[in-house]
Amino acid sequence: MNLNLEFVSISIVTIYLGILLLIAEIFSRYYKSDSELTRKIVHIGTGNVILLAWYLNISKDVIILASFIASLIAITSYFFPILPSVNGIGRKSLGTLFYAISIGILTVLFWQNGQKQFTTIGILIMSYGDGMAALIGQKYGQNKYQVLGNKKSWEGSFTMTIVSIFVTIIIMGFSWQNLILASIVGICATILETFSSIGIDNLTVPVISGIIAYYLSQIYLF
Repeated sequence: MNLNLEFVSISIVTIYLGILLLIAEIFSRYYKSDSELTRKIVHIGTGNVILLAWYLNISKDVIILASFIASLIAITSYFFPILPSVNGIGRKSLGTLFYAISIGILTVLFWQNGQKQFTTIGILIMSYGDGMAALIGQKYGQNKYQVLGNKKSWEGSFTMTIVSIFVTIIIMGFSWQNLILASIVGICATILETFSSIGIDNLTVPVISGIIAYYLSQIYLF
């Protein structure tokens, strides 16, 4: 990519993230919004960056560098409240760090040779699937269950599965084969999401979902 064009692309992504964080901080600090809601707005909105990166054809090296920088910011924010809208959830979590690392891993694995869709599937399942599952579960989750100390709701888990399937179908394109593939990915993502201690699902869900989607797509049936 032309360096000037790459600079413009990076600037667009940076401006988008800046606006997203600004809106979240305003809601968090001045309107006293629910901290989990604000965090999930950032969580979901950040996932859209991978779509921008794909559309703008941002290089693998730039995304990996951005992932590294985001990881450093996440570590700093873990110890110092520089981004309360991201980490202000009343408990210590490495979820933001794992989120940034997962983007780097999926980029290394797939952001080349026409395989960007698998990076995108993993990140969007994490951002939209997990984000919507948390919001629905918090608001409408009446039927609770627990896995290794992690409290979940069936309503939230069902949302995670459906959104994950929908995301995968949108990226892969609709066919009966891809519907089967998406269903397997969605179920696996939901199972992984139930194991969410210290935010580890922000790493396991996107990375393993992307890998499963890739290997299933290599099977003749798909």
